[in-house]
Amino acid sequence: MSAEEPAFRVVRGTPTAEELAALVGVIVARTRPAAAPTRPAPSTWARSGRPAGAAAVSGPGAWRASGLPR
Repeated sequence: MSAEEPAFRVVRGTPTAEELAALVGVIVARTRPAAAPTRPAPSTWARSGRPAGAAAVSGPGAWRASGLPR
């Protein structure tokens, strides 16, 4: 694409300057990679209710293993 060649062109209708600006804004927003949302670290109070170092067990007999000491 050369410097004189437009990035896109309108093939039908006559959009206003505001409509073209909105279109460019949407195109720019869609081409950027989305940032992954970050979750805050759980509070000390929330962590206190979780078993320390216990990984979730899944599969056959998991319900029984969940109540056994590790």
